[in-house]
Amino acid sequence: MLVTLLLVVVAAGCGLFRDDGPDAAAQAFLTAWASGDDARAAELTDDPRAAAEQLTAVRQALAPAGLAAEVGQVRTAADRATASVSLDWDLGGGRHWTYLGGLELHPAPQSEVGWNVHWTPTVVHPALAARQRLALSTDAPEPAPVVDRNGVPLLAPTTVVNVLLDRQAAGDLPAVTGALARALGPIDPAITARTITDGTARTPDGQAYSVAVLRETDYQSVKNAIYDLPGVRFTTSSRLLAPDAGFARQILPGVRTEVAPQVDGVPGWSVRIVDASGDTVRTLTEQPPTPGTTVAVRMDRALQAAAEDAVESLPQQAVLVAVQPSTGDLLAAAQNGPADAAGPLAFTGRFPPGSTFKIVTAVAAVEEDGLVAGSPVPCPGTTVIGGRLVPNFDRFDLGTVPFGRAFARSCNTTFAQLGAQLGPDALPGAALQLGLGADYRVPGLLTITGSVPPAPDEVQRAENGFGQGQVLASPFGMALVAATVAHGAPVVPQLIADRPTEVLRAATQPAPAVLDQVRPMMREVVTEGTASVLAGLGEMYGKTGTAEFTDDGSRSHGWFVGYRGDVALAVLVVDAGASTPAVTAAQRFLAVTG
Repeated sequence: MLVTLLLVVVAAGCGLFRDDGPDAAAQAFLTAWASGDDARAAELTDDPRAAAEQLTAVRQALAPAGLAAEVGQVRTAADRATASVSLDWDLGGGRHWTYLGGLELHPAPQSEVGWNVHWTPTVVHPALAARQRLALSTDAPEPAPVVDRNGVPLLAPTTVVNVLLDRQAAGDLPAVTGALARALGPIDPAITARTITDGTARTPDGQAYSVAVLRETDYQSVKNAIYDLPGVRFTTSSRLLAPDAGFARQILPGVRTEVAPQVDGVPGWSVRIVDASGDTVRTLTEQPPTPGTTVAVRMDRALQAAAEDAVESLPQQAVLVAVQPSTGDLLAAAQNGPADAAGPLAFTGRFPPGSTFKIVTAVAAVEEDGLVAGSPVPCPGTTVIGGRLVPNFDRFDLGTVPFGRAFARSCNTTFAQLGAQLGPDALPGAALQLGLGADYRVPGLLTITGSVPPAPDEVQRAENGFGQGQVLASPFGMALVAATVAHGAPVVPQLIADRPTEVLRAATQPAPAVLDQVRPMMREVVTEGTASVLAGLGEMYGKTGTAEFTDDGSRSHGWFVGYRGDVALAVLVVDAGASTPAVTAAQRFLAVTG
């Protein structure tokens, strides 16, 4: 505990200071009290037992971060003296309570030398009387909401019930913990009889363990099973919560932490004198709470709900990220239950992007080799590069076709050959133009876009060319790739309004003429290529991907990356075996988002 002490002694009469005088006694008492040595301060009074009891109670009630005490004028008259004092309690969090008081001092008994502070409750505060004590209360303001780009609440003040267990009052503790676990486990599987028992064991005597904090609706569903359990009690408060426990669960907790000082406001507080029953006798100081202010984020609640509906039913880990190309706003990011169990895959997961990376390879080939969408390129069923056999899916063979056709049908052999012919830094350079490999500090969110290392080896360049090899990307990173193609310039992701993203490693500017060749190729993927199921959903542009992640190629992730209008998205279904589940999830999302 940090304690401060300021002592200024103004002596009476001639101003001389005596080591055994009342001046010294007042100073010694305040020095001990301000330093936190209540026992020593009590010894310097004429009633050490009563003083120690009350000084300890005051310190427990106020829990101060510090106390500054200043001695004013000391007046001596025969066998008694008085000292004026000012006290400044530092109650933490910028709270200070300052007031004037006084000490009465009496000569020590004849067997001792010097003076003692005469103990009365007024030593603590002039208004404090016998059988009274101080109490510090706080009054938290209702938090302000967090709203989406349209002003719709994403986090709103919600009534919650805290379920508390006092193990000393529970009696048969195993019976009570078992009953609580049976009732609360379906709401939160992490709650078990063992976790409750362990939690109560870690809780100091006299305090209750918080078993769960429930939304009002969840509490009502289990009230009959837990309300009358011995040792269980309940408190009600308000918390900022999402519409449901799983909504935007990879975004909103970080946002809540980031904006807490703004939305929570400043709690009010008061110091009161209370009687033995705890009733207020007098309020000594009071500061009303300062309400928080609303925070807006760039998300769209309707799009977030649609994204969650699109991936929730998939049995594999599934992720969907949507970004607005014109602004970089993160519109939605959804993960299903299996993905959530693995962490924030949407933002920090790193996966081989498979054929979605052909967008990057196409940019590099157009830029470095001068290809256009109509340039003829070979698409054999297989090709061998540096001894590495590269097959198309089911070894389909298109012969020589326009570059856009090879892209739309996702010819691995074409893009392996293109990758092998590029320079070692061509793919990393093209990837950075599209945001892959860029790095950002997004307030409230940890993100990784991906990595595309230089490849001096021909085989490595070939594998990287169709999204295998050493290329890794997050769904967030691939959503930025699609957004950059749509926007025609680097897209900086944004999440919280008025808290701009810091660019740590910037994406570079893609050439407009290059993107003019890539966009029709992505359109052809939808009109007559591997994502033709999306053809009826408006002017959609995209790229599918199947990314092997085992040495024998027997298992693969499914991807879809694309954009429509001012919404770009990336969908990943882990271990899907094909791109079809990702395309279907994108279809569900796009069908309800207009």
